[in-house]
Amino acid sequence: MEENNITVSVQHPDGSIHAMEAPVDMGLSLMEFLKASEYDILATCGGMALCATCCVDVLEGEEKLNEMSDDEYAMLDTLPDLLPNSRLACQLKLNPAMDGLVVKLHGT
Repeated sequence: MEENNITVSVQHPDGSIHAMEAPVDMGLSLMEFLKASEYDILATCGGMALCATCCVDVLEGEEKLNEMSDDEYAMLDTLPDLLPNSRLACQLKLNPAMDGLVVKLHGT
């Protein structure tokens, strides 16, 4: 793995996990990376924390993430099926500390 990449894994509905190399030197959010990797994320608001259509559930590595902003918390609080480990992928900028992160798309 290149030093500018981290491993991000996505758990599929069948329980299988797909590990991918994600660049940390491009300023991408997790949402942008997942969309570029052809995951079915609507991201209706384009990453402004206004719609919650990029919600993911963090299965491993939650302690590696930045603290949730008030805007992100307020948007997540509108979801009827919010989980304690739910985050907006648009608010998570990929960085070296996130290596080993495992997520699943919320509601799958």
